[in-house]
Amino acid sequence: MNDKLLKVKNKVQDLLKEAEGGHDWLHIERVVRNALKIRQEEGGEEQIVYLGALLHDISDAKFNGGDLTLGGRRAGQIMKDAGIEERIAIEVKDIVNRISFAGGRKDGQSKSLELAIVQDADRLDALGAIGIARAFHYGGHKGRLIYHPNLPPQEYESAEAYYQSNAPTINHFYEKLLLLKDRMNTKTGLRIAEERHRFMEIYLENFFEEWG
Repeated sequence: MNDKLLKVKNKVQDLLKEAEGGHDWLHIERVVRNALKIRQEEGGEEQIVYLGALLHDISDAKFNGGDLTLGGRRAGQIMKDAGIEERIAIEVKDIVNRISFAGGRKDGQSKSLELAIVQDADRLDALGAIGIARAFHYGGHKGRLIYHPNLPPQEYESAEAYYQSNAPTINHFYEKLLLLKDRMNTKTGLRIAEERHRFMEIYLENFFEEWG
């Protein structure tokens, strides 16, 4: 790793040292590993994939009042301070600005291969055993109920409504997590997602059997 990339890594690690446990430095490390693994099979420019994964949650809209553009601006400043080439920085800022699930709406815009890879890598960390753990950790962090039989899952008309929701954590599986498999961008991401998706289905089957 060259000095410029190391500066970015150290800055991100410092900024996220007190972040919520599902969106902290360890989450970043997992997404970086996922992204580099997918890139090995799918291609893409390694430095853009690495930086995109490293910076993707530098200002998550769930924690900054719903601003979907603040992350890109902060990422841009960090890369500028580290001396990252402008061409690469522009691509990385686009990844940071567009990676979000954004309230469940499909992004109809075209995507670079690097954005597709990093988005898949981030979504993989929301699936499977780790995804379940992250969902309940975040729900506890926000003071949400685990489940309530009289509060069904919803469809959100906007990213703002999605971020402002205080629905039970089980609803989040149906409002986002179970939708991710069919929104994967790459064949590699889909292959991994299918196994993790099935694990979540089994978990929910057991959850409702125990509840009932």
